[in-house]
Amino acid sequence: MLLDRIKPLDAILATAEKKSLHRSLGGLQLMLFGIGCIIGTGIFVLTAAGAQKAGPGLMLAFIIAGLVCIVAALCYAEVAAMIPVAGSAYTYSYASVGEFLAWTVGWALILEYAVAASAVSVGWSGYFSGTILDQFLGIELPAWLSAGPLALGGAPGGFINLPALLIAFLVTGLLIIGTSESAKVNAVLVAIKVTALTAFIALTLTSPEFDPERFNPFLPAGVFGGIGTGLGAVGAAATIFFAYVGFDAVSTAAEETKDPQKNVPFGLIGSLLFCTVFYILVAAGAIGTIGGQPIMGADGVPLAAGSAELARQCAMPEYAGALVCSDEALAHVLRAIGFGPIGNLLGIAAFLALPSVILVLMFAQTRIFFVMSRDGLLPERLSVVHPRWKTPHIVTAFTGIVVGVAAAFLPVGLLADYANAGTLYAFFMVAVTVMVLRRTDPDRPRPFRMSGVNIIAPLTMLGCLFLYVNLPIEAILVLPLWGILGIAIYFGYSRSRSHLGRGIVEVVDDIGGEEKMVPIESSDT
Repeated sequence: MLLDRIKPLDAILATAEKKSLHRSLGGLQLMLFGIGCIIGTGIFVLTAAGAQKAGPGLMLAFIIAGLVCIVAALCYAEVAAMIPVAGSAYTYSYASVGEFLAWTVGWALILEYAVAASAVSVGWSGYFSGTILDQFLGIELPAWLSAGPLALGGAPGGFINLPALLIAFLVTGLLIIGTSESAKVNAVLVAIKVTALTAFIALTLTSPEFDPERFNPFLPAGVFGGIGTGLGAVGAAATIFFAYVGFDAVSTAAEETKDPQKNVPFGLIGSLLFCTVFYILVAAGAIGTIGGQPIMGADGVPLAAGSAELARQCAMPEYAGALVCSDEALAHVLRAIGFGPIGNLLGIAAFLALPSVILVLMFAQTRIFFVMSRDGLLPERLSVVHPRWKTPHIVTAFTGIVVGVAAAFLPVGLLADYANAGTLYAFFMVAVTVMVLRRTDPDRPRPFRMSGVNIIAPLTMLGCLFLYVNLPIEAILVLPLWGILGIAIYFGYSRSRSHLGRGIVEVVDDIGGEEKMVPIESSDT
């Protein structure tokens, strides 16, 4: 039976307490982690890609994605406070729908976080090359060092995005040093980022260049571009949705959180509400000042974001100033409306702050690997914690290599769409988990109890499915193809080595505090 291995919550919590990561994060740090991930990806990086899909309808796309995130965040808040351990949707699924589906969720989260971190690395590279090197140092990197191959949607003459590769490796080193140190750095970067975006909003919305006519036509590709096209306001919402995974990353940090029953819901909902306002205001300022109409193909349909044809068109002089072609969209907007020095400062802010986004995404990725390894589903060597830094250094280094290589050769739009396939599946399963646990474990304390679960959880599932089918067809196919590989690994390696399947769990010996493996009562019959 595929759905018979359901890990008891008591066993999950006991295991986490014995072989746990250091609890060093407070509620404010958790909220900053969420803000650090959410504000950055969708604004600094994906504004251009979203505008290419929806034009000024990007405003509506942020609202659509935000609405789905609100109901998903409520589901996350209940289950994360109830099960305050590492692993996010993977761990929640393990305790509700069983090991097999939990494995598929964990496998999808690996896709989500690694690819998303690669996407933001590419976005950081644009600000580094355009602002730091070009504007301040007068250095123009050759195309073969600053972009991936044209065939993959990079740029004419592109070969490797070296800055993106290097930033991924630098963030990896920071994460290996330690979680607490990383959180302190992240707090400073978040402050820089929020200050810069506040200045952007003030300057653009009050600028003489702001013209409501730039929002016309508001929906050049319509609300629905068509199933599998990734176009229109809904298609753009499906792309930028992965920017909201900051609140998911907060839940993955639950095992390293002081007083998680109080701090996890605070971090989840607080970061989401704070960031959604910034999404909408920044998009309004950018489009209202220089416009945000997409580049159309011969058939009158917007060219696909991240496509080779769009890269060719953006290399043409007539599109040099287009928002949809900019690698550093927000700095470009300020320069275009006469605030060049401030635009350069914003570019510096992005240069300094976007690594916090990469940090949070890679942090979450390594913790998913960590807890799956701790359960025996991946090699247990991956869950070894460094004796000095108290971090899972082996899996962190491996993740950094994968993220860096993907960032070096693939464009941001393509990476964002691929990441969303895993994101939406994981969020869907969290909603399933909330409903299942309400039935199977109704008496367990819930520090945050969601009202209207029978309405909100189904809305979350429908919202995730709705956005998923509005991704480009290539991204839609990523999830089943990635899933087939994961299922092969599960049956070829993980199922036979699972601690739960073998009837054992890690606990603390009452005498001497030594670890031992003991039988447990499970539903694996």
